[in-house]
Formats: sequence, C-alpha cells, structure tokens
Amino acid sequence: MDSLPIEVHGRQPGAEYNGHYHCQIYHPLIASVADTGDLLDVQLREGTAHTAAGGIDFILPLLDDVEREMCQVAAVRIDAGFPEEKLLGSLEGRGTPYVAREKNNAVLNRMAEPFLKRPVGRPPREPRIWFHEMTYRAKSWSCARRVVLVTLERPGQLFLDHFWLITNWTAEQMDGLALLEMYRKRGTAEGHMGELMDVFRPALSSATRPKSHYRGKVPSHRSPAVEPFAHNEVILLLNALAYNLVHAGRVMMETATGEGWSLRRFRDRVLRVAARIVVHSRRAILVLGEESTKLWHALWSRLAVFQAVPTTS
Repeated sequence: MDSLPIEVHGRQPGAEYNGHYHCQIYHPLIASVADTGDLLDVQLREGTAHTAAGGIDFILPLLDDVEREMCQVAAVRIDAGFPEEKLLGSLEGRGTPYVAREKNNAVLNRMAEPFLKRPVGRPPREPRIWFHEMTYRAKSWSCARRVVLVTLERPGQLFLDHFWLITNWTAEQMDGLALLEMYRKRGTAEGHMGELMDVFRPALSSATRPKSHYRGKVPSHRSPAVEPFAHNEVILLLNALAYNLVHAGRVMMETATGEGWSLRRFRDRVLRVAARIVVHSRRAILVLGEESTKLWHALWSRLAVFQAVPTTS
C-alpha cells in the first residue's frame, strides 16, 4: 500500500497544494500485488490528506478479498508515512504480517548511535551491511514492537548510513536480511505504479459547470451535474482497470515470446499499430502489417487458452 501524487492544474474540487510534493495534487491511496504487478484498488483523496489517512478502511477489506481469492495469508508492505497505532494495531489484531520503514526521530537516533561506527581496518571492496535487533515503543503506541536497525556501508561515503524497519514477524520467522529483502520488493510495486502514471497519465479534471454546447450545437438533453470529486475518482478507477487489462496482455506476451515487455512497448507495438479494414463478401477483415501480425499470432496463442466463465444472476 502506498500513496500516489497526481498533479493537477486548475481548481478541481479536492485538489490542494501539498507542501511535500510542492505542487497542486490529488493524493490517492493505491494497493498492488508486487509479485504479479496487478493493481488491487485505488481511492482518491484530497491533496492535503496525510499519507496514512483512510488506510485502515482501505486495506482491511482488500486483505479479506486477497486471502479469499489469491492466497491463504497476505503480508503488507508500507512506507514510512503509514506506521500509526491504529493501522498497526488493526493488522496485528487481524494476524496480518507487515513490514514498514520507520521514520528516524531523536529516540531512534540515540538507539542507533552505538552502531554507527565503522569497523577498524580497511573496508573491503564490496559494501557491507549489518542488522541489529531491538524493540521500540513510541508514545502513541499501545505496546513495544520489534524494530531492526539496518546499517549500510556505501562506497565513497565516510559515515555509515542507516534506517529502521518495523515488523510483527519474529526474528525466528524472518531475520534481518530476509526482512530487508521483503521490504525492498516494494520497489517492484513502485515500478508498476510508475508505469501507470507514465503510460496512462490519468488526467483528473472535472468542472461543476455543464457544457452549453456540444460539437457546436446545443444538446437536446442534459444529464444532471455530477459531483466533480466522485467523477475524478471514477476516471482514476478506469485508468487502474485499463492498466490491469494491458498488464495482463503484457504478461501473456512475455510468456509467448520469452522476452521482457514494458507496458509502453506492449501498447505501442501490439495495440497502437497501423491497420486497415477491408470489407468484402459481407465480411470485415482487419489487415495488419507483417511485424504486428507475428506479435498478434503469439498473443492469440495465449488468449485462446482462456474460456468464458458462466455468469450467475
């Protein structure tokens, strides 16, 4: 789970200037399955919404759906803006494992200070990393929780770098190295979110004023004005749905060709291609170029595996 800034221009209802991003934005929540690249849900929020605002009501129903449809136990990765007592307590009460990055503060800095000294001797060529197990209780927390100090030796830097991870996994279930590897997979999810913003570029812009003319003419019927914030949320959800559809095609193409495919490459070389339609003998034939035809043959071999699932009323 993460938050995603979407910059807007104008005075859309709910869009506000965010001091962290230094621009006018909406600040939606987004959840994805990093292992598969699928988006689970998005929820539009005002531009000044705190990173963790609404996180509990957003993530708990999703966890129920994921554990019913995809797996037995879902784990949650969250960024440093999310670890608050209500969210952590809800995940712990539900039995959901989580890992998050914890923001540095004066207390954590004092706890880390004894471990920030470089070992005696010439450092090796390969950077080193150390893990230190501790417990920490913030003033707003109801109990002490396991935190892991990750100390890094970076090439060319005189001092050691460090950050904190917080989790409800025990050290026996997941040691420091495994915990760090689990947290770093969050970068995969961020890559998928980046593709959503780069390829689809959701344009959230809705005015409360209905159009007086359409294609130069006064419309004979006008629909009632919609609530602009809800309208923009629907646009964002449609973009997320489009992402999932194109991502599914991208995965099938990777399986069929044995090559890696970015979302942009799949869109430009498979979906957005030159073609012409030939109508003959009461048939409409779509004619593609030779290269596009080869790609569509590969994709169609994967699409043919799927069968329609009967719907129930």
